[in-house]
Amino acid sequence: MTLERLVLGWIPVAVWFTLATFFAIPLVVATLSRPRGHSGVSVAWSVPYAKSLLKWRLVEAAVLTLFASLWFDSLGSGGWWLLFLLVGALAVIPEWLRSLERAEVPRAALLAGVCADLARYVVAGAILAWRLG
Repeated sequence: MTLERLVLGWIPVAVWFTLATFFAIPLVVATLSRPRGHSGVSVAWSVPYAKSLLKWRLVEAAVLTLFASLWFDSLGSGGWWLLFLLVGALAVIPEWLRSLERAEVPRAALLAGVCADLARYVVAGAILAWRLG
C-alpha cells in the first residue's frame, strides 16, 4: 500500500463526509424537525463548531481509509457493504441514542438522521472499494 494510494482514497471520502455533514444530513433532520405549516428550512452552524466538526470529519475519513486499506489489502473484498454498515452503526448510533435520551429532535428526524449517517458510511465504503479494492 503506497501513501499515494491512501491519499487518493482519503480525498474523495473526506469530500463526501464534508458534503454529507454540512449539507445532506442537516437538511434531512431540519426538514423532519420543523413544525407543521413551517415552510422554511434553516440549518445554522456556529463557525467554531463547524471548524471543529470539519476537522473531526477529516480525521474520521482518514481512519476509515486506513481501516478500508486493511480490509481490502489483507482480509478480503467481499461483503464490504456489510462491514461499513456495521462500522457506521458502531460510530453513529451511540451519538444518536444520546440525542434520543435528551429528546433534542423528534423520533422521525432521529431515525432519518441515523439512516443518513449509516448511508454516509456505506457510500464511503463504496468509494473506498472503488479506490482501494
